[in-house]
Amino acid sequence: MAGKYFDEWNIGDTIEHDIRRTVTETDNLLFTTMTHNPQPLHLDVEAAKQSEFGQILVNGTFTFSLMVGLSVGDTTLGTLVANLGYDKLIMPKPVFIGDTLHASSSVKALKESKSRPDAGIITFAHQCLNQHDEIVCSCERAALIQKRPSS
Repeated sequence: MAGKYFDEWNIGDTIEHDIRRTVTETDNLLFTTMTHNPQPLHLDVEAAKQSEFGQILVNGTFTFSLMVGLSVGDTTLGTLVANLGYDKLIMPKPVFIGDTLHASSSVKALKESKSRPDAGIITFAHQCLNQHDEIVCSCERAALIQKRPSS
């Protein structure tokens, strides 16, 4: 199990996630069509060429999902009870096909669960950056995480 238990985290803990991902045309096309998003900026090269971006813009919800996915192995894999919510989601820079993305996570808050004595709530701050180290997406995630089982 790669994830950590609630009691193994401290406020300020930061992880640079090792996995990097180059976004492909197939990623964008499949995600966009699977989620029934008809936005021409994501699907129509000619329409995208006429936009201020001049090219296909990667679906922002793909970027968000990838950022969270890149974090799971180091944060909550095997210890997550449930994601409770996402907050302060921003996308300050566009993502294009061929961009290589990487992510980091830090612990903003730790809170004991009132209803589950065997778990606690961690607020992670996630950031996704492109190959130029520009932030393309960030958010806070509240996650209910198991405490280390007593032996």
